Amino acid sequence: MEVPPRSGIEGQLEKIAGGLSAATNVVQFEPAHKQFEESLQERERRFRELLGALPAAIYTTDAAGRITYFNEAAAELWGHRPQLGTSEWCGSWKLYWADGTPLPHDQCPMAIALKENRPVRGAEAIAERPDGTRIPFIPYPTPLRDQQGKLVGAVNMLVDITERKQAEERQELLLREVHHRVKNTLATVQAIMGSTARASATIEDFQVSFGARIGSLSRTHLMLTEEAGDSIPFKDLLCNELNAFDDGSTKRLVLKGPPVDVPSKIAVPLAMAIHELTTNAAKYGSLSVFGGCVNITWSLNISVEGRTLRFDWSELDGPPVTPPGREGFGSKILKRALTDQCQAKVILDYRPKGLHARIVVPLPPDDAT
Repeated sequence: MEVPPRSGIEGQLEKIAGGLSAATNVVQFEPAHKQFEESLQERERRFRELLGALPAAIYTTDAAGRITYFNEAAAELWGHRPQLGTSEWCGSWKLYWADGTPLPHDQCPMAIALKENRPVRGAEAIAERPDGTRIPFIPYPTPLRDQQGKLVGAVNMLVDITERKQAEERQELLLREVHHRVKNTLATVQAIMGSTARASATIEDFQVSFGARIGSLSRTHLMLTEEAGDSIPFKDLLCNELNAFDDGSTKRLVLKGPPVDVPSKIAVPLAMAIHELTTNAAKYGSLSVFGGCVNITWSLNISVEGRTLRFDWSELDGPPVTPPGREGFGSKILKRALTDQCQAKVILDYRPKGLHARIVVPLPPDDAT
């Protein structure tokens, strides 16, 4: 049964009551809506603060690829600040693949992630800054979707791998250096064995001479290892061979010169040359008799042509010296190995009072030593 609308004062009261009820609903809705918007803004602010605090480079784009946000780490990696809403796909000044091939921005991993609506993993790229420096990095672009699954944008994290690449280069250089040293060492051992065999009258002589020379080579390589393989103080090379002949007197061995570091590639042939000079002095020269002495001086010379180590070996008060009838292994090491491997200049003077040897070895610049 339909109830007729009331008239008079009762009808007016009902209308007023209905209006108040509607007004109350509106008043209640507006604060709730405003509170929801403020909550969203606060969440967005905290999210941006979080991204800004991360050490990794992070940026976002809309569905069309336009950059909508980037943190300070991204700006530092790129070397500049791209224009929000205008720059597309990536904020890098220029892009390259890992092999140095140019990479167009619309073909970068972020563009692929948006165009194909999928995450992209396993790619490496290089960002070139406006100043020309290049930063290798790994991108991790990931699409962003709304509740209905519609693509609304993407987020990308760029991981700087400069230190990793430098470590890989150092490791590769170290492996090449190890290969080079092993190859040279084997060649040196082969040469030592052949020359020692030709100069030895008996197998016993060969064993003694060959063992001594290999021992010298071994001690030098041990010193290189202990010195991290970069260089060895020249005085240590001398002491390595001559300490066995130090009888405590002030005249037996005289070593005088400034501190000089010898690069590893020069230290091995130079140590072998010192060993041969010492062996010759012990067998035939001033170290073979009581009262004989060896005076060794060296200097570091710097000129427009570069740095050189000048090394003088002088024997005194030993048996009378005569030039050898044939060139022995020691002479070959001094004249050939040093000349071929170190581009050194070697002068041997067989003076009657004692052998004098002068060796001038080029050295690399300070920063390369």
